[in-house]
Amino acid sequence: MNRQTLLGTLLTAALLCGCQSSKVKISGRFVGNEAREVYLEQMTPLASSVVDSTTLAADGSYEFRLKEVARTPVLYNLIYNGERIPLLVAGGDRLTVSSVGSVVRNYTVEGSVESDLLRQFYQAFVEGAQQLDVLAARFAEPSLTEEQRKELTAEYTAEYYRIRREQLRFIIENKSSLAAVYALYQRLPGDAYLFNGDSDVVYYRTVADALEESYPESPYLQSLLAEIARMDARMSLSSRISESPYPDLELMDIYGKKIRLSSLAGKVILLDFWSAELGSSNQLNAELKEIYRKYADAPVGFEVYQVAIDTSKPLWITAVQEQQLPWVSVSDLRGRGSASLGLYNVQKLPTNFLIDKDGVIVARDIYGKELEKKLDELTGL
Repeated sequence: MNRQTLLGTLLTAALLCGCQSSKVKISGRFVGNEAREVYLEQMTPLASSVVDSTTLAADGSYEFRLKEVARTPVLYNLIYNGERIPLLVAGGDRLTVSSVGSVVRNYTVEGSVESDLLRQFYQAFVEGAQQLDVLAARFAEPSLTEEQRKELTAEYTAEYYRIRREQLRFIIENKSSLAAVYALYQRLPGDAYLFNGDSDVVYYRTVADALEESYPESPYLQSLLAEIARMDARMSLSSRISESPYPDLELMDIYGKKIRLSSLAGKVILLDFWSAELGSSNQLNAELKEIYRKYADAPVGFEVYQVAIDTSKPLWITAVQEQQLPWVSVSDLRGRGSASLGLYNVQKLPTNFLIDKDGVIVARDIYGKELEKKLDELTGL
């Protein structure tokens, strides 16, 4: 279930519950922009819909009035100058939302503790995502030197993980607030998961446990519990269907095709974790290419399943193509947040695992002549 659908479902559940409802007033001033129209957007199960609009007065002021709004806070978006301000609105609220200049960067909220908490998270998150966009645009400039690309990559990676750390910190520190539910479902561009896919369940469970104390009747709580049950069921199913004695992986190659590690069953496999950002990758891959060629026609097949622990897709693809890597090259582009690192307890890069044709991991961090000696034995060359 995507974020929009979930939050829309939560809204519908809140509106249908038997909670007392009342009026809401949302007002304020927007100055410093030429736009004159302000819109109020409500989440629905399948999409968002504008439920009201107004024109700014000469001094930039505006006002919305809503009727029969549930006492349980639900999500609305205030839209001005092409930007959205998320609000958690409850019946009886009198909110003042204002901004000078850049809307998302500068807006303030008064009259709602939940909406102000949401502002604290949202402004920082959006600003960080915009900074990532700027860095990505600079990386695409053709005139950059290799050294400048490396510096930009390091800067992008540092900012990416800073945003992730702040997002998780906010969720944990404000776990009893409904703003934490919103933060759970925010993703940086290209991210399918908050952290490590199904292992995100720990964050969902932390928030759900806290909401049982602060909002025991909230439909947000019931939806979180349903999401946790779905995650638990999926992880249980995955563990039952795996036929490999080693943890299986399914990651995308540079063409967007998903490739399972277990699809190489019957061959000797070198599972190699690396990063295109590491300066030593060229030399290590050059040595591995020589070994790969040596065992191309071995009696028992040999294959490399190389997992890139990176966040920059252009950098990873460029490295694979420039180095002409002949084996299976995959990545989930989550960098140090990749679930594959946890599955194999990888603490440093590079790291590799040698798996025999029967699926048994027979060696870890094996390189050079030691690797060749072991491959001679396993492939029958």
